Amino acid sequence: MTQLTSQAQDVARQLYDAHETYKEKSLTHRRFKHKDIVPLIEALDRPLSVSQVGESLEKRAIYQVKAGTGANKVLLWSQMHGDEATATMAMFDIFNFLKAKNDGFDRLREAILASTTLHFVPMLNPDGAERFQRRTATDIDMNRDALRLQTPEGALLKNLQQTLKPLVGFNLHDQNPRYSVGKTGKQAVVSFLATAYDEDRNLNDVRQRSMQLIVSMNRVLQQFIPGQVARYDDEFEPRAFGDNIQKWGTTLVLIESGGYKGDTEKMAIRQLNFVAILTALSAIADGTYKQESVTDYQSIPENGRPLFDLLIRNATVLREGQPIIVDVGINQYEVNDDIAQSVGAPLFQYKSVIEDIGDLSTFYGLEELDATGLTLTPVRVHADTLGSEADLSKIDLDSLRKQGVAAFRIKQQESDLFPSQPVHLLYQGELPAQPLKIGQIPTFLLIKGQSVEYEFVNGFWGSSSTNSTHRSNNGIIE
Repeated sequence: MTQLTSQAQDVARQLYDAHETYKEKSLTHRRFKHKDIVPLIEALDRPLSVSQVGESLEKRAIYQVKAGTGANKVLLWSQMHGDEATATMAMFDIFNFLKAKNDGFDRLREAILASTTLHFVPMLNPDGAERFQRRTATDIDMNRDALRLQTPEGALLKNLQQTLKPLVGFNLHDQNPRYSVGKTGKQAVVSFLATAYDEDRNLNDVRQRSMQLIVSMNRVLQQFIPGQVARYDDEFEPRAFGDNIQKWGTTLVLIESGGYKGDTEKMAIRQLNFVAILTALSAIADGTYKQESVTDYQSIPENGRPLFDLLIRNATVLREGQPIIVDVGINQYEVNDDIAQSVGAPLFQYKSVIEDIGDLSTFYGLEELDATGLTLTPVRVHADTLGSEADLSKIDLDSLRKQGVAAFRIKQQESDLFPSQPVHLLYQGELPAQPLKIGQIPTFLLIKGQSVEYEFVNGFWGSSSTNSTHRSNNGIIE
């Protein structure tokens, strides 16, 4: 490790440790909206300046935050997909960092601001953020609109690139949290890509700079998430902004925030974005990225096959009276709770699905459960039909769970999808006779003899024998 590399590592560690000082405290979850960031933007002052550079289809203002006076122009944009908010939070942390003084980072800050001119566009897709969805209000994926430019937000991004002609552009996203790092089974917390600019994936100075910057950021992040950084396959996508911006002459660095165990709201990955971006800006300012090897970029493992949120191994099921050993892959998908959000609560719920069944021995799960010696059977339905979910308060649910009772028929539906209790409510539907089919909601038991060892409702489970639980707003109604 060279002296310069060692110094960069030390600075990154210091930034990581100091992040809480700069963290924008008002952003506490991913599902914030345009109205939440406008006051923050309007309150920014020197050395930052703010201008409105456009508006969305639904007339929400899109802002540019500018800092620095240097010759190296850098364009950074976040949330071109409305439900990918991690880097937007990190941007506001960086704004606080750039405004600070006498904190031990003055030399770093001054070097960045003297050598670069930074153009930040937080929340490029505010209409999508309003719905917490990927696409814009046109129902078009903006990141596939670089050629037709049918979205006003996409047209704005191209105009910024064409007029500013930045040396480097940072395209900041969130990715599927179930990607693994190669074949390791480790979750890809952050993934990078130096996008291709042609079908042959050729390498020129513009794309080489992308790889060199990624190598430096990868080295920094390995301090904090060893073995959990990956890179995307670089197949050319002719409609995508990343590929086209690279082709148009701006070095394009794609950063994807994946998943991190226990970090549902992406606060830890937000911190990693803060460190990685500032590290890259420093490398641009002092030119140290030029020492990096393209070979080191190629050695970063590619994103591997998706992980399951839960992988149950070696469960026994009975088919025509014959025992069969299967693994069960389950994923837990976030569903926006629009009613809660309408009153300002950043809530979502999970709806789980059985994704795969069979020999999944070459796969991994973010959570894994060994069901060797256990038989998978349906949960039991309570004998009485309840008037509504409220009647659950009159029942000893813990006692019933030990008997394998986790489903209840009700006459009146009070909520749309998600009961407040970890139960499976049956309003119009019935539990399937066979609880193990692809696409079904995973509600079933794992038993040993006549004893209930695990009870699953909507893909979350509890254990009577060990008193352990892996529940999270896991009721369901159908």
